[in-house]
Amino acid sequence: MRARLAFLLLLGVVAPLARAANATPQVPAAAADSRAVMTGDQVVQILDETVDWYRTLGTQQQAATQPSDLLLLYANRQTADRVMALAFEIARANAELLSSEASAAQASDDAASSLQSLNAVKKKLDEQRAAIQTEMDSIRGQLAAAPTQNKPDLQAKIAVLQGELDLVNARRNLLANMTQFASESDAKGFGANALKAHIDAIAASIPSASADPASSNSASMAASAGTPVSNPAASTSLTQFGIWDLAATVLRLSAKARTIETIDRRTAELQDVFTKIRTPPQERLKALAARGDALAAQKDSADSADLRGLRDQYDTLAWLFQQTSAIVTPLSKAGVLLSQYRRNLSNWRDATEKQYRDALEALGLRLAFFAGLLAVVFAAAELWRRAVFRYVHEARRRSRFLLLRKIVFWCLVVAIAASTFATELGSLATFAGLITAGLAVAMQSVLVSVVGYFFLIGKYGIRVGDRVQIGNVTGEVIDLGLVRLHLMELSGEGSPSPTGRVVAFANSIIFQGSGGLFKQIPGINLAWHEITLSLPAGSDHTATKIKLIEAVNNVTKEYRDDIVRQTKEMQKAASSSAAGDAQPQVQLRFAATGVDAVVRYPVPLQHAAEIDERVSRELLNVISVHDKGTARLT
Repeated sequence: MRARLAFLLLLGVVAPLARAANATPQVPAAAADSRAVMTGDQVVQILDETVDWYRTLGTQQQAATQPSDLLLLYANRQTADRVMALAFEIARANAELLSSEASAAQASDDAASSLQSLNAVKKKLDEQRAAIQTEMDSIRGQLAAAPTQNKPDLQAKIAVLQGELDLVNARRNLLANMTQFASESDAKGFGANALKAHIDAIAASIPSASADPASSNSASMAASAGTPVSNPAASTSLTQFGIWDLAATVLRLSAKARTIETIDRRTAELQDVFTKIRTPPQERLKALAARGDALAAQKDSADSADLRGLRDQYDTLAWLFQQTSAIVTPLSKAGVLLSQYRRNLSNWRDATEKQYRDALEALGLRLAFFAGLLAVVFAAAELWRRAVFRYVHEARRRSRFLLLRKIVFWCLVVAIAASTFATELGSLATFAGLITAGLAVAMQSVLVSVVGYFFLIGKYGIRVGDRVQIGNVTGEVIDLGLVRLHLMELSGEGSPSPTGRVVAFANSIIFQGSGGLFKQIPGINLAWHEITLSLPAGSDHTATKIKLIEAVNNVTKEYRDDIVRQTKEMQKAASSSAAGDAQPQVQLRFAATGVDAVVRYPVPLQHAAEIDERVSRELLNVISVHDKGTARLT
């Protein structure tokens, strides 16, 4: 209810005063020339584009990794600060033109418009307040010199005038609030005051636009000087780089060149925007100059009244020319600065491209050198292999030379790769760590096989030429590598012969719980064979046993020395007499159906088949002659 009464009271006060205030409006003679170059939306858009371009300095600071880059960055930062300041200068000058345009529009609008009425009433109240204040000051002067009997009347008048002044102040405050609300809710978009406030807010977000230029330049220099130089090329020649660092440098310089190109393109776009903006105000200046010439031609034939009008038009033209020049001059300066900015970027891009070409050339040379060293190592390894096969005929020695060749070859390859890819000890440690981690994860089985190789070549290990049994496969070792071994499969009873098939086993077989690996002790090529004879009941078993032992001894006596030597070797390896005496043995087994004679005798494996045949024949002869009965040999 109170709000409604206040609104009715405001209407009652505004209406009569508005009619009086708008009775004689005065419109400037050059009001049509006070149009702004850009609208408020366009001013804000251009400021946003300029601020967005200005923030590319952060990207440049990240890309600046050399002292020469820092010098260019410092120059660009100073240029960008000046361009940013000129952009705000252009925006504020255009805002002044928008403000004058709004004032001219208000002066020429219909007298019944609410904003014009409020402004007129506000002006009237200001005049009333000034008149009341003047009258109060006059009465106070009279009060000091008035007689005592007249002072109460004067004080009463002062009190009445004070009450009237308070009422006028209350009215004025209410109208001020209404005027501000009407100005901020302008249907055209940004009001002049709102645009200025927006420009100030954008300027506050840019330190260089609000700070002192000297302090801003000092801060920029300190920021540029404090940027760490992370590129080792600043202090090291590219020829001292490893392939790893050279490849990283090539990629970084390529990305740096693309970044500079992007910034240059954005600068060119901003320069085009400023060029387009500069055309309308230049045309405006030409029009204002032509208008001034026309007024100069009219002054000779004008009377006194016309001369006063011409003076007003001259004042308006001078103000408009000054405001328009305040837009054209910063635009021209900004164009020159942006051209200088682009030249700096062009020099920076040329220097970066030269560094890129140098780094690419160094990388190509290092890769060619690396490939050449590897080719030499591979060629030497191939020559070594051919020399071993040509001049080393003994299988065991050949295997050792080939194994030594593999070790030397891979050591050289790893050493060349490490020294070529790494630049310094830290890079070498990083490279070795990455290689080790990758090998540990991706080649777990291979690493276990490599470890198994060192167990296989240890004491009682296997060598090329050894006869071994792995699981159900018996064969002769023909190759023993770091990762796997190859066997020539043997098959057959007595003296096995090669089947022509090669069996490959991973060296990790030694760590497996099933299967197992069996081999002869080095230097031992002795085996025990067994024959079972069925003797008829009633024969002289003791005499037959003696004859059987003598028959076996007669067959094996020519190999006796070799058998005794190998038996002693087994006893020495076992550190005990567990191997026993290498003498033929005959053991009788009695059963209800008859007597079996089990004959065991040692044989060298290379003569096993021949000895088995001769022993079998001699045993049958002994049984047939001594017992004159039937016998069965198993």
